[in-house]
Formats: sequence, structure tokens, C-alpha cells
Amino acid sequence: MELSTTTWIILAGAFATYLTRIGGHLVLSRFKTIHPRVNAGLNAVPAAVLTTLVAPAAVFTGPAETATIIVAFVAAFYLPMMAVFVLGWIAVLAFRALIG
Repeated sequence: MELSTTTWIILAGAFATYLTRIGGHLVLSRFKTIHPRVNAGLNAVPAAVLTTLVAPAAVFTGPAETATIIVAFVAAFYLPMMAVFVLGWIAVLAFRALIG
């Protein structure tokens, strides 16, 4: 059975993802301690990735998404991160129902 082009692309993407994940682990495992600045930078990666996914929605879509970003931004100062995610989902659903 011959694999389609799409299957090869998916397999190549999976392999590339695996290499990047294992590569980071292998590099960091060679150090006994991690510098606090490196640790802070690594802790900021999830927020940076989330920002790259959310920011275009706030800028290039409707007012419901923009209002949700504002609500989540304010809530982030007072609530834990998981609560902000839940509030964001509720807010976007509510704003889409109310604003459209």
C-alpha cells in the first residue's frame, strides 16, 4: 500500500515536532542547574504562544473577540491562569450571543 502525500506530510510534521521537543530536553538535561533567567524565559513561552494565537483574533475579527480579550486581560491580574481561560471561553460565547 502506497502512502499519500498528505500522509507523508503528517508523518514529517510529527517527526519534526518530536525532534524539537526531545532536542530541548536533551540540551537542558546536560546542565546541572538552569540559570534563573533561562527558567523565566522558558516559563514565558506558553504565554507567548497563546498571545500569537489570540492577538490576531482580537485585531482582525469582530467586537465579541476584542471584548473577550479585554475581559481576559483584566481578569489575569486577579485570577489564576486556568480561571482566566474558563472566563475567556464563557465571555467569548456570551459576547458572540449578545453582540454577534
